[in-house]
Amino acid sequence: MARAAPAYVCRECGAVSRKWAGQCGDCGAWNSIDEDSGLSAAGPAAKSLGAVKGRTLDLTPLSGADREALRISSGVAELDRVLGGGLVPGSAVLVGGDPGIGKSTLLLQAAAALASNGNPTIYVSGEEATGQIRMRASRLGLAEAPVQLATETNLRNILTTLDAERPALVIIDSIQTMWADNVDSSPGSVSQVRASAHELVTFAKRRGVAVILVGHVTKEGQIAGPRVVEHMVDTVLYFEGERSHRFRILRAVKNRFGPADEIGVFEMTGTGLAEVTNPSALFLGERSEPATGSAVFAGIEGTRPLLVELQVLVAPSPLGTPRRAVVGWDSARLSMILAVLEARCGVSLAGQDVYLNVAGGLRITEPAADLAVAAALLSANTGETIPSDQVIFGEISLSGAIRPVPQPETRLKEAHKLGFATAIAPYQPQTAANSGIYVKDVRDLAGFVVENFDTARH
Repeated sequence: MARAAPAYVCRECGAVSRKWAGQCGDCGAWNSIDEDSGLSAAGPAAKSLGAVKGRTLDLTPLSGADREALRISSGVAELDRVLGGGLVPGSAVLVGGDPGIGKSTLLLQAAAALASNGNPTIYVSGEEATGQIRMRASRLGLAEAPVQLATETNLRNILTTLDAERPALVIIDSIQTMWADNVDSSPGSVSQVRASAHELVTFAKRRGVAVILVGHVTKEGQIAGPRVVEHMVDTVLYFEGERSHRFRILRAVKNRFGPADEIGVFEMTGTGLAEVTNPSALFLGERSEPATGSAVFAGIEGTRPLLVELQVLVAPSPLGTPRRAVVGWDSARLSMILAVLEARCGVSLAGQDVYLNVAGGLRITEPAADLAVAAALLSANTGETIPSDQVIFGEISLSGAIRPVPQPETRLKEAHKLGFATAIAPYQPQTAANSGIYVKDVRDLAGFVVENFDTARH
């Protein structure tokens, strides 16, 4: 019997081709194509699906009314916030993060809390022995939690056990270690990860069981394996943070049952992860007396207002090309702000090294931080400090105009709650209404520089 021709699959988009190539022709990704022994290139004799009739689907109108999905509280409020209110039975959640960041600790704490509330929970590990999991549980004070443990990588055995036990929650740690015996490739390969994820997601939908899959991440910070796995699951969460900082951020990047940009904040302690209910106060708690190059930004992460300190250091550069080092923000956006300051305001930092840091290990993605970054740059360059009771936010356009940002009232109320008296924000009618804080409207960057910083001697 002739051997089936091998097929090649792209890790990024899942496209299948007959031969290997350095670049995927569908998504354009480089070095993302692997041989997939679990597939074979379809020959000309392959039968079309349309040649055999299937059953007729039951169609329903769009106007029908369905009840909102029921949810089970995980027992960890910050995790419930990111999930949109709790775990949905029959849902599949993918959790990724760097090694040692605390994924297993967080999920073990959630499993213990959920099991203690009468919800049967099974924790399946393909990486650690039962004794290692028990040692972690003892360190976290969870040794008496009624969580059922298993150490197994054979997917057929796992699914058979789950069918018999019918738990409310299953945690698979991790999906890259699972092995489906009907796929002819090694564990961790593209075909194995895809097949294992498909079987577990199908089981979750069929039995109404919530399944959480732990995923390894690549050096680029993406979940390892085919990107199609992220399309299969209902929710994708990333656990972020620097090991040198005690703060951890759980961020939703996809959620079919809630907001896709929500975050949860945790603090790593000697007894596990502690929830941070007021992250603004925590991120600003270590802030000392006003210093040059320091500005407080009032941001929004998901539905949560968040105040964070931006720190900038400017120093003469001995190099022909000055350094631009950024931690926690977009380096391309910093370059844009430096260009706008020079072109629209006459402030040049061309011969200066610029270092930007977001305090506390948080990563900011919204453009509303532009004005706060510009203020920190100007403060570091002129040596003038920004008042300690002032927050700043606003988006800077290439023309130098300050653009409005979403939810200004929410940002101002959070700042007022933490004792800030003034704010510099884009001009928006009714911005300061009911916020309890004095707002200095600003319409363009040049006016902001003239009003707040003495740049004539620099």
